[in-house]
Amino acid sequence: MIFSLLFLPGILFGQKINVNHDFRKPKNGVYVIAHRGAHQGIPENSLPAYQKAIDLGCDFVEIDVRTTKDGRFVSVHNSNIDNYINGKTGSVRSMTLAELKMLDIGEKSGEKWKNTRIPTFEEILQLCKGKIGIYLDLKDAAIPELMVIIRKYNMENDILWYIPYQYIMQLENVEQLFGDSRPMPDPQSLENLKPLLVKLKPSVVATDMGELSQSFVNVAHKYGAKVFVDEKEGTNAEWEKITGWGTDGIQTDKPAELIEFLKQNH
Repeated sequence: MIFSLLFLPGILFGQKINVNHDFRKPKNGVYVIAHRGAHQGIPENSLPAYQKAIDLGCDFVEIDVRTTKDGRFVSVHNSNIDNYINGKTGSVRSMTLAELKMLDIGEKSGEKWKNTRIPTFEEILQLCKGKIGIYLDLKDAAIPELMVIIRKYNMENDILWYIPYQYIMQLENVEQLFGDSRPMPDPQSLENLKPLLVKLKPSVVATDMGELSQSFVNVAHKYGAKVFVDEKEGTNAEWEKITGWGTDGIQTDKPAELIEFLKQNH
């Protein structure tokens, strides 16, 4: 996961980023986060992949947000479009929205998905509103400008922001910056976890399988934070370990299989 900040940093001391409204409840006991949407056989980070996640009953879709040459926000994981388009190269930053919208990101996934286009942030919000939460992974985009759009759609309560430790600790005016949306810091080590929880009091933290442990979950829960983890293997054995530690959410490339696992085992 990559994070890009496009605003002046400051040092944050003692600001709470937890918010008072209720956290949405998981549909199957553990939150299922569809990584880049439910993209098995479907173009990743596309509206069809996000719609599939909704249809499956996932709790969140993970989206990657980048800025176009003309200042629009789109969902593309890589900084360039080379891997998504046949015979076309170039960076997202160097292309306008109109130029990006001309590209067919579905052709590589088969005839069924031809003419699938890169979605704008607004299109994703329109699709997801009232149906599923959004796990927002900033790649190259400005938080204040995204917040204007989020507020326009009245979706602050639907948004989680993945924020690595070194960046969240540079932010000032956090409560004002994020409003009623939820920053989800990644402490990136067990050592950083307690200081982060004490100082920022987040309602949810992110991590990966390289850092997740029973101790990590216990510390987070002690300070009132849920734990969302990025799976590594996406197997029943791994999911059993994750859920056995009491982890609250799993970001997965196999949302249908994970939901079935949760229904059978929890």
